[in-house]
Amino acid sequence: LIMAAVSVVGCHKTEVKVDRPASAQGFPAADRPVSQIRSNAFSTEARRDSVNEARLVMAMAAIQPGMTVADIGAGEGYYTVRLAPMVGARGRVLAEDIDRAVLVRLGDRVARDRLDNISIIQGDEADPHLPDGSFDRIFLVHMYHEVREPYAFLWHLRPALRKNGRVILVDSDRPSDAHGIPPAQAFCEFAALGFRLTQFVRKPEITGYYAQFELAGGRPSATAIKPCKDTVNNNAKAILP
Repeated sequence: LIMAAVSVVGCHKTEVKVDRPASAQGFPAADRPVSQIRSNAFSTEARRDSVNEARLVMAMAAIQPGMTVADIGAGEGYYTVRLAPMVGARGRVLAEDIDRAVLVRLGDRVARDRLDNISIIQGDEADPHLPDGSFDRIFLVHMYHEVREPYAFLWHLRPALRKNGRVILVDSDRPSDAHGIPPAQAFCEFAALGFRLTQFVRKPEITGYYAQFELAGGRPSATAIKPCKDTVNNNAKAILP
């Protein structure tokens, strides 16, 4: 392992950080704790439907027939299978997760329900592996607080948006190691990658808040990204909408 982590050229040593995925090398590390992935199911589907969670979020995101939507961290597919009929036969839904086992179960569900407008891919911790210029909306629902490499993740995600596309973030206003992320922290991290906040709403039905982002300016190089300080542990204050 030590030999794999160090390459020797003449008298010079180049250290490679083996505890981060290759797709995160060169990007700033997160200055905040990260929640452990405890389950692929945020809550029961029946409970979420009882408060019309998906319907509310899809309405705020203005999902229309013919759109192409990515559901990142799709898990068991709560949003995936509800987005499919909303975008219709002319639209597409791409479900992504890093857990291969859960994607197999989701694939079985998609096949059983004959949802022909859904595709499934596996991403990694720092890169969702989305095709460029493909999506009108990208959903990050109750999963962003588990992203260990937010700057690399957003950098790789950014080119996947179409012109006028939006990223939809739904999360809980809790410390980032307690299965949530303070809005100010999320806003800062998205801004560091050239996203602009266009909508922010707190709603108990979604167990937290809804935030919507659009592209603003060019994508920064990895070395130009300015990492955000932990707004909870460092007691930083921010003005929220």
